[in-house]
Amino acid sequence: RFEEALQEARQVDKLLSEAPGDDYLEEKFPLLGVPITVKEAFSLHGMPNTSGLVNRRNVIASSDATVVSRLKQAGAIPLGVTNCSELCMWYESSNRVYGRTNNPYDLQRIVGGSSGGEGGVLAAACSVIGVGSDIGGSIRMPAFFNGVFGHKPTTGVVPNDGQFPNAQGVRTSFLCTGPMCRYAEDLEPTLRVMAGPGVNKLKLDEKVSLEKIKFHCMDHDGGSIFVSPVDKEILQAQKKVVEHLEGELGVQVRRVAIHKMKYSFQIWSAMMSSKDSNGQEAQLFTDLLGDHGKPVWPLWELMKWLVGMSSHTLPAIALGLTEKLMKLNPGGNAKLVSMGKSLQEEMEALLGMDGVLLYPSHPTIAPKHHSPICMPFNFAYTAIFNVLGLPVTQCPLGLSSEGLPLGIQLVAASYNDHLTLAVARYLEKAFGGWVLPGKV
Repeated sequence: RFEEALQEARQVDKLLSEAPGDDYLEEKFPLLGVPITVKEAFSLHGMPNTSGLVNRRNVIASSDATVVSRLKQAGAIPLGVTNCSELCMWYESSNRVYGRTNNPYDLQRIVGGSSGGEGGVLAAACSVIGVGSDIGGSIRMPAFFNGVFGHKPTTGVVPNDGQFPNAQGVRTSFLCTGPMCRYAEDLEPTLRVMAGPGVNKLKLDEKVSLEKIKFHCMDHDGGSIFVSPVDKEILQAQKKVVEHLEGELGVQVRRVAIHKMKYSFQIWSAMMSSKDSNGQEAQLFTDLLGDHGKPVWPLWELMKWLVGMSSHTLPAIALGLTEKLMKLNPGGNAKLVSMGKSLQEEMEALLGMDGVLLYPSHPTIAPKHHSPICMPFNFAYTAIFNVLGLPVTQCPLGLSSEGLPLGIQLVAASYNDHLTLAVARYLEKAFGGWVLPGKV
C-alpha cells in the first residue's frame, strides 16, 4: 500500500508543521510517521488476509485487527503485509498463494515461520517495526533466523482479535501477538501501543537494575530424541553472553538443568490438543484447512500432493496426519498436560520477581529451504514457553562464521516482560544487535 502510505506520510508532515508542540504530538501519537509492516494473517483494511490458504486467495480485509488499529491510531504508517506459512502452523514461510520467502542473509536459507516475511522484511531494512503472532515460536524463530528482535509477551496482555486463524478453546491461552523490531529500544513503545489498557498488567514503568537480576542459563533442553543437538556456534554465543554479564555486571549466572524441558515438544503437542476448562475440544487443523468448507482429508491430500495436484503445502498435510495420531493416546496426553502444569510452577518459582533465563532460540542457525521437514520438532525450543505463558524476548548476537544471525532467548516469569526487554537493550549495546545483510 505504498501510495496510501506516502499520502499518510504527507499528512504527518502537515501535522508536524501545524502542531502546537512536539510534546503534545509525542504523547498523542507515540509512533507518528513510523513505517511498519504487518503479518498477512492480521487484517489490515484493504489488504489480502489469506494466511497462505489458496481458497482464501480473494479475501480482502474490510477492517483492521485490534493491534493494527492501535498502531495506526498511534501514528504508525503500514507499508503492506508480509508472507507467512500456510495457516501459520509451520516454521518455513512458504505457501501456494505467494510462494517462498528467502532469508536476506542467504537466499538459500529460510526466514522461519510463521511470521517469516516479517522477520525477512525487518532484516532487509524495508521496515523498522512489525506485527507478529506466536503460538509455537512464530515471532521468535523468524526474529532469530533474521537477526532482529522479537518479543512474545506474557499471555493474555495483547489482544489477538482480527487474525486468521485465531485461537479457540485452550489455545487462547497460548497464542500471543507481539512486536518484531530491528532495534531493541522499539520493542517497549510498540508493546505499550499494542497492549492498550492491558499494559497496566505489565511493569514497564519500573526501573530495572541489571546488577540485581538473578540470571540463569541452560545450554540445551537436556537431549530430546526429537530435536537436533544445539549448534556449537549458538553455544559459543551464549557462553560469550554469560562471560559478558559476569565480567561487566559482576553478576553470577547460575547454570540450571530443568529435567522436564527434555519433553518440550511432547508437552506442547499435548497441551495444544487438550480440552479447555469448559470441556471444549481444540479446533482441528483439518477443519481450518477447509476454511468453513469441508474438512480436508490429509491422506487424500498427500496422494494429490505426490502428483502435484494438492493446493496445500506438505507441512500442512503432515500436520493434519499428525493430528489424527495424537488422538490415539488420550492417557499419555493427560500425563503430559500434567507435566506441563508442573513445569510451569517450577519455572515461575525459579524465575520469581527478579529472574531471567538464557536459553537457545533454536537448536540450529537458519536452515536451508525444505530442511525443516527432516527435523520438524526443532521449534520445541520456542514452543514450550507458549504453553507456560511466560514472556520471552529473542535477542540477536551478531553473525556466525557463515554470516548467518546468532541469537538467544531471554525468559522471565509472567508479567515481568520489563526484565527481558531491559536485558535485550543491554545486549544490543554489548553485541551490536542487528547487522545489515551483505555488510560483511
